Amino acid sequence: MLKEFRDFLLRGNIVELAIAFVMGVAFAAVVNSLVNNLVMPIIAMIIGKPNFNDLTFTINDAVFRYGAFITDVIAFIAIAAAVFFFIVKPMDAIMARRRTPAEEEISDEERRHQELLAALRARA
Repeated sequence: MLKEFRDFLLRGNIVELAIAFVMGVAFAAVVNSLVNNLVMPIIAMIIGKPNFNDLTFTINDAVFRYGAFITDVIAFIAIAAAVFFFIVKPMDAIMARRRTPAEEEISDEERRHQELLAALRARA
């Protein structure tokens, strides 16, 4: 039973998943640092303050902290923008440069034409 457990732990998928998780946590820390230290100060310059946690209203002794929600929404949008503009777009550009013409996808119609031409050449 211990051997099976060891084999399970050392299976490639589990190790790869663990590595991906650790890298994801480290990457999240980098993105959060980018947003908190670079993007949020820019937002604070535009709006006037970096967070709205102090904004609340009270109904029957229940305190609603809508300012914290607004701060979290702004942080989410800033994180999404940072990931898109600093990671997704540059990686798309790099991959487009590295892609060879053979890797570019051809349409189904073009593929059918090539197959028909190859079949005609094989008969001749």
